[in-house]
Amino acid sequence: MHSQQAAATATLSAEHQAGRPHGLPGDGGGSARTVYAYATDPEASLPEGRFVEEVRTVLRRHATAPGDGSPGALDALVRQAADWGAGERERYLGLAVGGEGDGDRPDGHHQVLVRRAVLGCAPLALMSGAWLQWLSAPGNADDPLVLRILALYASDVGAGHPAASRGSAYLELLRRLRLAENAAPAARLTGDQRIPDGAFRLPALLLAMSRRPDDFRGEILGADLCLRAVGLLPALELVREVLPTETDWAALDPAARREAEGPLPVERCRGAVDALAGEEGARGADAVRSGFRWMLAGLRDWSDALHAELVAAGDPAFDMAELMRVRSREGAVYHHQFLLEGKPLARWLAECRTDPGPLLDVLARSKLVKPGRSGASSLVRGLVGERGPMFRVFSPEDLTVIRRWIDSLPAKPAEAPEPQTEPEPEPGPEGVRAGVAPQKPSPGGTRDPLAAVAGALRTGARSPGRIPSGLREAYHLLMNRTDTPALRSWAMEYVAGWLARSGHGMDRTAMQLPERWGHEGLRPWLQAQHDQHGAEFEENAAIPLPSKEAVVDDTVQTAPLTLIDGSWLQGFTDYEQASSAIGHSLFETYWDELGNGEPHLNHPLIYRDVLKEMGVELPPTASAAFAQWPGFREESLELPVYWLCVGRFPQTFLPEVLGLNLAMELSGVGGTYRRARLALKAYGFSTRFVDIHNTIDNVATGHSAWAADAVDTLLASLPDAPGPGARADVWGRVRVGYRSLNPPRSVGARLAARRTRFTGRRR
Repeated sequence: MHSQQAAATATLSAEHQAGRPHGLPGDGGGSARTVYAYATDPEASLPEGRFVEEVRTVLRRHATAPGDGSPGALDALVRQAADWGAGERERYLGLAVGGEGDGDRPDGHHQVLVRRAVLGCAPLALMSGAWLQWLSAPGNADDPLVLRILALYASDVGAGHPAASRGSAYLELLRRLRLAENAAPAARLTGDQRIPDGAFRLPALLLAMSRRPDDFRGEILGADLCLRAVGLLPALELVREVLPTETDWAALDPAARREAEGPLPVERCRGAVDALAGEEGARGADAVRSGFRWMLAGLRDWSDALHAELVAAGDPAFDMAELMRVRSREGAVYHHQFLLEGKPLARWLAECRTDPGPLLDVLARSKLVKPGRSGASSLVRGLVGERGPMFRVFSPEDLTVIRRWIDSLPAKPAEAPEPQTEPEPEPGPEGVRAGVAPQKPSPGGTRDPLAAVAGALRTGARSPGRIPSGLREAYHLLMNRTDTPALRSWAMEYVAGWLARSGHGMDRTAMQLPERWGHEGLRPWLQAQHDQHGAEFEENAAIPLPSKEAVVDDTVQTAPLTLIDGSWLQGFTDYEQASSAIGHSLFETYWDELGNGEPHLNHPLIYRDVLKEMGVELPPTASAAFAQWPGFREESLELPVYWLCVGRFPQTFLPEVLGLNLAMELSGVGGTYRRARLALKAYGFSTRFVDIHNTIDNVATGHSAWAADAVDTLLASLPDAPGPGARADVWGRVRVGYRSLNPPRSVGARLAARRTRFTGRRR
């Protein structure tokens, strides 16, 4: 083990010294962190053009191999990944065997390994499955392939339950080990310098691809299939060996089934991959293999680097060197008067940023350290005590590292002279963030493979793109998740105008939602509304049904809306949103609207069946021909376009989306759907669409109840105080969102919308 540690330490030290320290200002080493942080934003918009090409350049490094086009090539890759994963887990298990020294040394040694392994896996494991988040879109929500993918993704996020995603299970592991201070939201993980840049590379690029699903669908599925074939990340096998209980290991293993029965995740993914090859032929199959090979090669490089780090970490000097390196920059500001062997400590610390070895040597010889006796060493006693000049400069975790290093030093011979008496160091900065541990090197030297990708991300799109010429073109362009700066700006302005129209005259007009939100929540109000719907249905029983022609016309004009059912919630497919306290029920609603992965339950497909009974055959929803179909009146596209726009901004317009969702889910329950059923049945048309909605939208356990609960969850978390962002302000926004399902049509309301959109453009 000693020879392994020495070799690993030497390799990592050489990589550190090959160039400037990673992650420092002006240094390209932080590119993977930049891409990761940006790509975890649920409203992220990644540019086309150069950015896409730079991502493809990275992928092409492992794109092809001899025999790649053979019929069994993918099967061979899956076996190769599974075999590698099994072998690599055994390699990590070897690190967990035994330990050296006496007393608590084995436990302390294992603790170091576990902490480093868990942190090293965090960027990937915290977002396990997130790359599937945008593969469903309004325009493909009835595609059987997309429904397969969505079923796989729903399992990953634990559909319908808060904090039930695979990433949430990993967050619990981090919390158990007290390593979670930078782990939520995931973007904050990039600030944790205990995690090496290399750990962010694979998930950063994969998450970036997830924001351009139309460009990288095959590659995303190939990478996902690779991860599921590998199974539990190899380094976590060591953690499972040391901490076998109190952790949901099935959730942490992307190959493990989370439901009691059904296909294994790798089988689900393989089914989606085969369906993609059936749709796209050789091009789709090539993309899958490209993504698979890139992921497998990346996993190997990353795992080799992490394994080398864990081997090296068996030497307490490695941990100490890392700590000194990461803390050296802030410490170099101080200690100019404190001399170590004739040189100011500030200079030792400045040099430590590239090579900590000399500082460790001089510290070991100084009066601050009693080799082999940390309990007697002033470096971890008086200097850091509450009256010491370095109080709270080191965190408890840092002090553990320092003590472990001191105790590992050979005790001085009795005749060895004591070093020259030295003054105490100057006080360090109060408030220096505690708990910052070292940044590790990147495998393969200082070259950053994501530098070009991050550069293209910062540069943005070369062209702003085309502004929609009208509602029909906007409807078509908004079918996909990806956008351009021009389309994004147009969508934001459209939402702003629609909400201005919805809020016009609210103070002078009675509306269903109460003026103030009460601590009892919305459930009592919801039940009262349902009672009212039922009473109105009974009162209107004698009113004649509309004519057959009117029923058909209404069904046709509602098609642009109904065929994108759930699109106002599309932003809640985002990974962290889909399992959040508010978003989990919104994702489940979206998941229900699309049939829970089953085509026969998919609402758009059911609606198309009704249209066919009426003799109406519409083009595919995502096609330009659909938006331009002459049978649609222009006003029939106004509300659908609003849905498509507001659904892209789940954070910016969260209160408004919650209000809209409540209005939408409650609108037909108990009354309108029952009336529609009578009309459809009277003319011999299927009633399945309205029957399903009247049951799943129910006010006790259905979508309406979930919608009310989501609003209550948000409002209950806010302060009851005046001002923006407080409860009254946010409740007002929820009310506007509720009204936005059916905004006023007066001239004044429409003028308010136009003024808002014009003002937004001018700004």
